[in-house]
Amino acid sequence: MFDKFKNDEGGEMVKENTESDESVESKSTVESTSEIGIGELMGKRAKLEEAIDYVGLMIKNLKDKRTSLEKDIEEESVDIKNLKEKLQKVSEYIDEENRGIKELASKRQQVEHEADEVGSIINSLREKLSNVDRVIDDEGTRVKRIKESRESVSD
Repeated sequence: MFDKFKNDEGGEMVKENTESDESVESKSTVESTSEIGIGELMGKRAKLEEAIDYVGLMIKNLKDKRTSLEKDIEEESVDIKNLKEKLQKVSEYIDEENRGIKELASKRQQVEHEADEVGSIINSLREKLSNVDRVIDDEGTRVKRIKESRESVSD
């Protein structure tokens, strides 16, 4: 490396003609770098940098996908919560309707019971009217007999 500053004769360090020395040095640098594998290392480094860039891009894509999934999951969560609320309202409505149906069934039973009572009252009154009708018929028959017996006696 310091060879270009050496003077061949005295061994002192002085700067010589650099044009010819640089071309010689560049040839020797190429030869020396290829001998120790620096070119291969530089190639590997370039490939590693490409791989790192690729991995970085993959990570960015994964982050984007994760963000998108998080957004989708949040939207689904909101939709499910809304659905749950609607279903709770439907359940409350069904419960209210069931209570209403039970009340109606109870009222219907009361009405049926009252109708049975009215039917019993009607039957009882019918029997009483039948009894009154029989008594009237019996009295009418007696009155007729009495009239007939008077008519037969007066004749």
